[in-house]
Order: sequence, then structure tokens, then C-alpha cells
Amino acid sequence: MNPDNIQAQMQGSSVFMLTAMFWGEITIKEGRVEQSNFHDYRMMRLREMPKIEVVLAPSADSGRRGRARQASIAPAVCNAIFAAIGKRVRSLPLKNHGLTLA
Repeated sequence: MNPDNIQAQMQGSSVFMLTAMFWGEITIKEGRVEQSNFHDYRMMRLREMPKIEVVLAPSADSGRRGRARQASIAPAVCNAIFAAIGKRVRSLPLKNHGLTLA
């Protein structure tokens, strides 16, 4: 396995998870979905993206290294929000809670 490829995959999946956490939702208006394709889907911009540090730990199961591990991002961010402002976030997207990127 190429470590650079693993790092790129982990960073890319982090972009999609953070995007979903901040803005990802499907809205209905007059019984129809308002979003139709990617032009209606807000993605995180490069300038908004935090630094993602990927640490590769030695493992006997080398076949699983490249798989996305973004599931832990949402709980970590929500816990960080609680630690910073004392507000528990229990639903997404974060924009619906008055939270924005600084």
C-alpha cells in the first residue's frame, strides 16, 4: 500500500464528512425535493478546510488501511463544540444550530 494514497483517501473522505455535517440536508418544498444535483450541493471550500493529519499505525491487517474512517469525525466535532461553547448538538447539519465556520 502506498502511504500517500491512504493519506489522500483519508483527507478526501474528511472533506465529504465535514461538508455533510455543516450543510448536508435535503429540503422539500411543495412536496418536491429542492436539490437536483451537485450544483445545488454546498461543498466545503479549500480555504475552509482544517488541516487533516493522518497517522498510519502499523497493523497486521494491511488490507483495511485505505478504507474511509470518517464515522468518528461527527462525534469528535460535536464533542469539541460542547467543550468550546457548552452546547450539545444532537442533529445535523450544524448550520441549523446557528453554527458557522470561522
